[in-house]
Parts: sequence; C-alpha cells; structure tokens
Amino acid sequence: MSSRSQTIADTLTRAIIDHRLVPGCKLGERELSEIFNVSRIVVRQALIRLADDGLAQIERNRGAFVAKPSMQEAMEIYDALTLVEQGVAAQLSDRLGPAGWAELRHHVERQRQAVAGGNDALADVLGQEFHTVFVRLSRNKVMQEIHAQLVRRTTLLRSLITADFDYCNLLDDHSRVVDLLEKGRLKQAMDLIDTHHRAVVRGYIMDREVFPEMTPAEALAPYLDGAAVPVAPRKPAKTSGNGDSATHVHVHLPKIDRAPTSRASTKKTNRGLPS
Repeated sequence: MSSRSQTIADTLTRAIIDHRLVPGCKLGERELSEIFNVSRIVVRQALIRLADDGLAQIERNRGAFVAKPSMQEAMEIYDALTLVEQGVAAQLSDRLGPAGWAELRHHVERQRQAVAGGNDALADVLGQEFHTVFVRLSRNKVMQEIHAQLVRRTTLLRSLITADFDYCNLLDDHSRVVDLLEKGRLKQAMDLIDTHHRAVVRGYIMDREVFPEMTPAEALAPYLDGAAVPVAPRKPAKTSGNGDSATHVHVHLPKIDRAPTSRASTKKTNRGLPS
C-alpha cells in the first residue's frame, strides 16, 4: 500500500470512529477519489485496507460500504479479544516486574479518579488505554498487532449499539485483574477477563440505528481542512416499538484527540463503555 493510500485509510477510519461515516454508508471510489484528489486505484487500496480490518465490506458490482456488524460478530470480536488478553495475562503473571505492575496500578488509579470526578469521557479513554498498556507490557509485537486490529473493529459497534450496564463494576474489573495476576492467581484473572468482556456484550442492544445527514464529502471535510472535528449532525433516530430513540455508546476505541467532558452520573450510562 502506498503512503497516500494509508493516509486515506487512516482518515476514513477516523471518520468511522467519530460517527461521521456510519455502518452501511456507501464508500464510492469515484467520489472518494475526487474528495482526496487521487486516482481510484489509490482509493481502492485504502478500501481494501479497511476491508482487511473489518471496517468496510466490498461487494461485487456494488462497491464498498462501511461494514454493518451483527450481534454475532460483536460476540466473536470480544471472544477473540478475551483469548488474546488471556494469553497476555499468562505471560505477565510470570514475567512482569515491579515497574510493570506499578504502571498498571497507576493507570487504574487515574481511571478511578476520573470516575470519582464524574468525567466519563476521560474514564472511557483511560479504560481503552488500560487494555493497550496491558497487551503492550507483554512485549509481544504479534499480540499487539492482533489486539489493535480487533480494537479497530469495535469502532463500528458503537454506531449500532445502545447499552445498559453497571459502569463502575466494569471499571473495577481492571483493578481486580491486576490484583489477581500480581498474586499469581492466573486462573481467576483469566476467568475475570472472560466475564468482563461478556458483561460488555450482554449490555448491547442492536435493534436501532441512526444514520447521518451528511454526504461523504461533508463527513470528511474537517479532516481534510485540519479543523477540529465537530459532533456529527444526525437525523432523528429510528425508534423501537415504545417510541424510544437510539443513543450511542463508545466501546474500546483507539485514543482520539478530543477534549473530555464531564457528566453527572457514573453508575449507568449510554455515554461509553469502559474497556
């Protein structure tokens, strides 16, 4: 892949993360080539990269679309994350030294302070980073690459999912995993990693969707101009039978440069899922 194709793939990924390109959105080669002022071959390479990461679907005679993950796919993604992190846990229980345990505990404490201060946005970011730090400490490059790809695939889920879960309990799982591993209780730590991810998936409700009013050109404009990314305007959500509108949830996402905001409640929220 050329460097230009990689840049386009990164920009499209960012737009998906920011809810500006949502599941089912058409990614036309001609339109994207005009937006980025490149050839369709360059765009096609970027779309293939997105498809490899599970962020796009390329259909014969129809073109490329932002992927629309199913509940089954969500379960499979989190099962895969569980297996990777359980493998990392086995490595860390034998190899991690005092500095590594201190780094994990410091991260957990920062997360706890964010929750106590009602700053859900910062808690979300720190929750996402905990898993990245956890896997990085294994010093296994292949594990890190696999984990990063799975995390990218979770970016789509938040465009289709609302959630009902105990936010504080999920955050506490991070502290408990560190405690168990440091005490050599590997089996309990691995079971908790599995329980943690299953609790996230159980909170998912995938029966409502929200679509943006923007064209791809409008959605991508802020990234091309280097401007701050605004909140995407949206049409009213499709409603369920009782008339409730859909809300969105942030799940294990790569860190993005967005200023955290405060929320009053940390017990139950549809603002975001801790990782």
